[in-house]
Amino acid sequence: MTTSGTTSPDEGPICNALGQPVGFPVPGWQARPLPPLTPIEGRFARIERLDPSRHAADLFAANAADRSDAMWTYMPYGPFADFDAYRNWAADMASRTDPFFHAIIDRASGEARGVASFLRIDAANGVIEVGHIAYAPALQRTSAATEAMYLLMRRVFDELGYRRYEWKCDALNAPSQAAARRLGFTYEGTFRQAVIYKGRNRDTAWYAITDRDWPRLRAGFEAWLAPENFDLTGRPRRRLGELTGA
Repeated sequence: MTTSGTTSPDEGPICNALGQPVGFPVPGWQARPLPPLTPIEGRFARIERLDPSRHAADLFAANAADRSDAMWTYMPYGPFADFDAYRNWAADMASRTDPFFHAIIDRASGEARGVASFLRIDAANGVIEVGHIAYAPALQRTSAATEAMYLLMRRVFDELGYRRYEWKCDALNAPSQAAARRLGFTYEGTFRQAVIYKGRNRDTAWYAITDRDWPRLRAGFEAWLAPENFDLTGRPRRRLGELTGA
């Protein structure tokens, strides 16, 4: 098969010898590596492979501050009746490679205050999803919470060379959709009646970032995370969306 015209996905269609439009070339593509076990260091947060012996007690205690259990409404599991139940769940998740669970450590306290995972890992096509994001109240709406998402993106695109990073959530989960948009994900549609969990239907909203989006988003995240963007009280001077164009 031959191609004619541009190879850029942004400059118009590419046609084969029959005049049929085809996808833009991806020359030299090879399957990407799987996520490594090594931690990721940030200014506000540290990302580590989930280890129940080190993280479960901190996480359970931090999650307990959500007395309404609202953080579990859109999760397929939880809330957990007691620490043993949570530790058993964490041990099960930590034993898997897909989903690949991370603990999010708040560097100011040194305590684990959230989890997030890589899942549906498609190394052959360079596609990976972030999900199972559970932030305890002490992590929600903090600089560490935002930086953790940036650090995971940076690993996916800069370190591992993936092409696509996905975010999916219950279409009724307005806070999750707002978070996806704030972080620079693009809404791609809703899959109706996609999942059954906790005995009820889920329509799934799909969002994604591609490697073509990433340079702009990375520059915005780095500007947002820069020390000069924070005032003396630790509040950011500019909103993330202003810097990423999200």
